[in-house]
Amino acid sequence: MRRPSSTGADRAVSTVTDPAHADPYGVLETVWRMESARIVAGVARVVRDVGQAEELAHDALVAAMEQWPREGVPDNPGAWLAATARRRAIDAIRREQTLARKTELLESSESGVAPAADVAVGDGAAGVGDDLLALLFATCHPAVARESRVALTLRLFGGLTTDEIAHAFLVPSPTVGQRISRAKKRLAAVGPEALAVPTGDELASRLGAVLEVVYLVFNEGYAATTGVDWTRPALCVEAMRLGRVLAGLQPDEPEVHGLVALMELQASRLRARVGPSGEPVLLGDQDRARWDRVLLQRGLAALARAEAGSGGARGRYTLQAAIAACHARARSTDDTDWAAIAALYGELAELTPSPVVELNRAVAVSRAEGPEAGLAVLEPLRTDPALAGYHLLPAVRADMLTALGRIDEAVGELDRALALVRTVAERELLERRRCALAGS
Repeated sequence: MRRPSSTGADRAVSTVTDPAHADPYGVLETVWRMESARIVAGVARVVRDVGQAEELAHDALVAAMEQWPREGVPDNPGAWLAATARRRAIDAIRREQTLARKTELLESSESGVAPAADVAVGDGAAGVGDDLLALLFATCHPAVARESRVALTLRLFGGLTTDEIAHAFLVPSPTVGQRISRAKKRLAAVGPEALAVPTGDELASRLGAVLEVVYLVFNEGYAATTGVDWTRPALCVEAMRLGRVLAGLQPDEPEVHGLVALMELQASRLRARVGPSGEPVLLGDQDRARWDRVLLQRGLAALARAEAGSGGARGRYTLQAAIAACHARARSTDDTDWAAIAALYGELAELTPSPVVELNRAVAVSRAEGPEAGLAVLEPLRTDPALAGYHLLPAVRADMLTALGRIDEAVGELDRALALVRTVAERELLERRRCALAGS
């Protein structure tokens, strides 16, 4: 049996601190955030049950919480968690006493020898790139409703809690919990074949669902919905990696290239989105010299490929990438073609109506035609129940009111935004804006 190789999380930890003297809980939190999806994917290829795989991975997490403070952090913490989860899988298999073939599958996966028969999540990994992408296709099984599969995959791949997913989708936490539970039950009801990697037309039919989840995982990395940090770059990196694998699998699908373009263009700004102390830096205040030129060029090339293959009928990701490209090509905020961005958001709103798209269109309209025009677009959104708990609605309105000199109203809108915001970094940003306005 080969020794588990070190993971990206292991290398990150080893370069920062001596594992023997590291804070076990801090290391565990970091490694779990980076590696939990891979661990679940590795176990799922064996037990063929997503719910059970997640439980076994959490068993390994609990074991680490008990052992690492007492025995010290292992040299390769990610590999330790993966190995512990696999051992728990072996125990579960043996207890069920029906899994001689699955035991063979587990042993062959550790030895690097492919099993002769049976198709599980891992078996199809070679067809779609790797275990993580294979699990992603599996959890997007058509037997699972869209809302449920999105919640489940964000839980597995984004590492989001039920509450975080609820906030991202502006729905109650119990609703998300029920969706995740239903997704696991539906996959379990379909049986082990639900976790077989699709091929041919079936794979193509799931592509839209897979793209959506990759996009949502990237968004959580680009603008975290809760927590201390404003961005989670590791999620962006993983989403881009999955997107590039998908582009290799489906080279003639324009929306795959559109999504890759969107992610790369957005990710090019990550370094400039945070200041020296981790504070948020808004687009207008960013040092554009810090934008990643390599990612910009890659993103623009992917966008050109998406638009060339779209036949003029651009999809949601290609349209959003075109918007990101407008920012990428501009030398400054004032130099940005806001009228083009407003038109692109209008096209996107026709294709996929959404109050969040309208909110973004309002910002572009405000820049292109003035704050009064932007407020007119915002007005219907103020009574939209979907945005009742969304802090960016009052925050955007505060910007437009400030531009019109209506300071007292702007302060009131910032107070509303502060009551709704979930990330520490954004709260501090809003508080600074409010103090500046109140002082003026």
